[in-house]
Amino acid sequence: MPTFNDLGLKPELLKAVEALGFSEPMPIQAAVIPELLQQATDLVGLAQTGTGKTAAFGLPLLHHIDSNRAETQALILCPTRELCIQITRDLDSFAHFMPSIRVTPVYGGASMDVQIKALQKNPQIVVATPGRLQDMMRRRKIDMAKIEWVVLDEADEMLDMGFQEEVDIILSSVPEKRHILLFSATMPAVVESILTRYMKNPVIKTMGKRNAGTANVRHSYYVVHARDRYKALKRIVDFHPSIYGIVFCRTRAETQEIADLLINDGYNAGSLHGDLSQQQRDHVMNHFREGNLQILVATDVAARGLDVNNLTHVINYSLPDEPENYVHRSGRTGRADKTGVCISLVHLREKGKIRMIEKQLSQPIAQAKIPTGMQVCEKQLFNYVDKLENVEVNHEEIEAYLPVVFRKLEWMSREELIKRFVSIAFNRFLDYYRDAPDLNVDESRSRYEDERGSGGRGRKKDSRDRGDRSDRGGRGGRDGGQEAGYTKLFFSVGKKDRIKPNNLIGLINQVTRSRDVRVGHIKLMENFSFVDVDNNSVDLVMKSFANKKVNTDGVRVERSSEKDSPSSSRGGGSRKPKKYKR
Repeated sequence: MPTFNDLGLKPELLKAVEALGFSEPMPIQAAVIPELLQQATDLVGLAQTGTGKTAAFGLPLLHHIDSNRAETQALILCPTRELCIQITRDLDSFAHFMPSIRVTPVYGGASMDVQIKALQKNPQIVVATPGRLQDMMRRRKIDMAKIEWVVLDEADEMLDMGFQEEVDIILSSVPEKRHILLFSATMPAVVESILTRYMKNPVIKTMGKRNAGTANVRHSYYVVHARDRYKALKRIVDFHPSIYGIVFCRTRAETQEIADLLINDGYNAGSLHGDLSQQQRDHVMNHFREGNLQILVATDVAARGLDVNNLTHVINYSLPDEPENYVHRSGRTGRADKTGVCISLVHLREKGKIRMIEKQLSQPIAQAKIPTGMQVCEKQLFNYVDKLENVEVNHEEIEAYLPVVFRKLEWMSREELIKRFVSIAFNRFLDYYRDAPDLNVDESRSRYEDERGSGGRGRKKDSRDRGDRSDRGGRGGRDGGQEAGYTKLFFSVGKKDRIKPNNLIGLINQVTRSRDVRVGHIKLMENFSFVDVDNNSVDLVMKSFANKKVNTDGVRVERSSEKDSPSSSRGGGSRKPKKYKR
């Protein structure tokens, strides 16, 4: 394995790397750095988050930058404010012995005037989020004319968050003679399009299999009934007393609900979602990074850019709509050569999703059994005993109090004393789990009940039953229609709102606060959409979307037919269009 000294970096960079305690480069660094030092070229680096990508592109950039030129020579685009700040800190550390190098972060949620003043000093490197950078470009506050390097970090997440248009504008505005470095955990079609349209004969470096998860993560899933999902989450957390992890939910409402339940039940938890102010978000993330929170409950978008290297667990309270998002979630643990665990809570009809994720990961996901109450108590007991055995005793401070303690407890035997000390911390678990039920789904019984069908009709459900498409795959079925007991509903959002079928299903789940609404055929029009909703859920959907407190986007829903849609006479409603992002 080569050392950093073998890569050919400038002495100032080697000195900084040594000061940071690095000796051997990580695989992505060993593959990318020599390539970029030997020749200026376009490059694609495929590797998971937390594998050292910042140093892989940051050190070569600093090697090539002319510190004597007071011009912006390199632009680094990243999806979130947090990642923007983290990259800037890392680059400042690498450039510690290069005092003429200036690195300026440009991101939303901070003073634009302060950032404009920083840009007026002509930093050699600008690290930016796409939205704020485009604002600076419109105001002509950044000079793009001398840019020689453009880095797209976490490209898949950036485009998945809806920044395709901004990225296109930015890449079209940099000089023709520039080099693009693209780093991504996965390579979906939108990322492939960047490679095709803007990059010239790029060198491709892949760490592990393309679009696959990190090898340091152990994957498993538990099959549970929807009503038992929170109980199963608590049991998993209790079974891992030293857990330091993220619980992923689908919607903001679900995220806050689960976080509140955990806090009320005495867990050291916090929430992270889009309804929080930037100040609240920073407060939660700082507490989590510092280890003051043991569990963070988050949505996919809110957790992007969260840079924590010591996570032990990622728990999917709800599976993501896209397999690629599972890869991103699981990649939050198992970083920096550490091992991690990714656990998913699924119901029977989601096992098809697990198969899709396995293909994405290129590895099987083991089905596990939810621990019994007795197993949880045993794990907690041994954890407490380990702490008791390894606790650091402050002899000098406690010595003066011991004679009184000894006299007070001298009537107890050794065995009685141990029982009482253990019981102080352990009685709560014993009480809670004394008659704890088995939360594992009896799959043979559940399949039998499915085959019987609802209402005793004896209708067999299998993979061809279109009515279950949304439950199994997270998307609306294309063939469900009204034949399977569905009612067609009109939704006042359409293609102009950049909405897709999975967005509509997510919106229905969020507003109804239920994942049991079965969706059939979805037809997207320019200004509106038609969605077939199962008859048993129509009233719930109508009432929920009529409630302005939960339907915060103001989406109008009515019973309709395609021949007599409300939009034909009303123009699709007057609601202000909202861009829905995947």
